[in-house]
Amino acid sequence: QVQLVESGGGLVQAGGSLRLSCAAPGFSNAALGWFRQAPGSEREFVASITRSGSTFYGNPVKGRFTISRDYARNTMYLQMNSLKPEDTAVYYCAADLSSGEFYPYSQDQYEYWGQGTQVTVAS
Repeated sequence: QVQLVESGGGLVQAGGSLRLSCAAPGFSNAALGWFRQAPGSEREFVASITRSGSTFYGNPVKGRFTISRDYARNTMYLQMNSLKPEDTAVYYCAADLSSGEFYPYSQDQYEYWGQGTQVTVAS
């Protein structure tokens, strides 16, 4: 059974950094993404990376977060710098194995989801 497993969440002070990982064995041909959901809010697009390495970012994180993937380790990363309290959320990784046009910002694009990892940024 294919599975996505996030790790690396935790508590950090504002201005600090964290790196999230998403173990994604079996998803080397997938587009991968990160979404987040804060309490009482809708799930929000954070970043995605295609099979070929093209990247997309949500406006709130542009210039602060960097998405990458290591094909040898079957792992995707999200380097988060200059963290703000409003970045506090559960972060989910997601995978899209479908063919056809890719809409990175839409959670409906992704068929597989991890369980999430909590990120808390203290002010």
